Amino acid sequence: MANTNTLTYAIPTLLAQGLMALRANCVMPRLVNRNFENMAAEKMATINVPIPSAITSVAVSPSYVPPDTAGVVPSSVPIALDQWYEAGFFLSDKDQVESINGLIPMQASEAIKSLSNRIDAALLGLYTDVYGWAGSSGVTPFASDISEITAARTVLNKQLAPNDDRRFVISPDAEGNALGLRAFQDMSFSGSAQGIVDGKINRKLGFDWYMDQNVPVHTTGTVAVSWICKTSTAVVAGLKTAVTTTGGTAALVKGDVFTIAGQTQTYVLTADATRSGGGDMTIYFEPGLKTALAGDEAITLKASHTVNLAFHRDAFAFVSRPLADNADGLGNIIQSAIDPVSGLALRLEVSREHKRTKFSYDILYGLACVRRDLACRIAG
Repeated sequence: MANTNTLTYAIPTLLAQGLMALRANCVMPRLVNRNFENMAAEKMATINVPIPSAITSVAVSPSYVPPDTAGVVPSSVPIALDQWYEAGFFLSDKDQVESINGLIPMQASEAIKSLSNRIDAALLGLYTDVYGWAGSSGVTPFASDISEITAARTVLNKQLAPNDDRRFVISPDAEGNALGLRAFQDMSFSGSAQGIVDGKINRKLGFDWYMDQNVPVHTTGTVAVSWICKTSTAVVAGLKTAVTTTGGTAALVKGDVFTIAGQTQTYVLTADATRSGGGDMTIYFEPGLKTALAGDEAITLKASHTVNLAFHRDAFAFVSRPLADNADGLGNIIQSAIDPVSGLALRLEVSREHKRTKFSYDILYGLACVRRDLACRIAG
């Protein structure tokens, strides 16, 4: 009769425990584009996600000269499958005998939480590419009304984001405020009692709402004195770089959001920019300038803020692929499983090391911000 206390029989239980932890703690992978996973198979594989080129309609003019189609050049965003992480723990032979039905499942859950939190935080960290802006720095949204989400909806509409598949990921503080509003409690407003009964907002105002404890805080760089576009430098609309000048030191970081006097558009720095002692400083940003600059325009930096995110699923892409189960005769036990809810591929390897058993979960993935224009920060 088979010994059901052996590690071989314990592996499916450990994998199941890990998948439950992934399902409970990893929010973002369920919300972003996962359509490209069948194109990836191994570490360092690169997937090029196509981005369509804008097309301008023109009047039809029959002629023996064919129309010029050279301007229609789709671009792409590469996603490198280069993130490979493991989380493991050891048990001595004595610990294993005493606690195979208790400690191992709990330790498995803790190991997987570390991986799932890393993935979740990495996806949320893609906010540094997002220039859309609503809300106020340092002010938790929904303190008295729903104006922040309606403002974000307006931003996404202006950025031509599709109306379907929109998500909203918020901090615990923002969710706490929202659940206290009559618009989310009163059935005459919400059409459902679920928000107050279950403590869940679910779908509201065109977004699927999710609370995530990993919502990040962006710490803005600094500009010591004034920051203006260089007076002697004119910049045409559409450019994504400009020469600026400061009266003191500056240490700006990727992800900083700023505005330019005379424009309503918000811009995001795509690279760090520093200047010591004042003088010229070249900055790189997205999107391209909406209005040409003549020079001498004041630039205002948004303050540090909690980054709640409203986005369409195609704003971000995530790829996770299973790793091989074969241990090539080394004596290790290796099995893989895919969580049917989050879709994350997880592998568990059990090996022996100096009178101890090592349990190690690992996962291979890649991620990228694919469409900046399909996302908006709601500052808090």
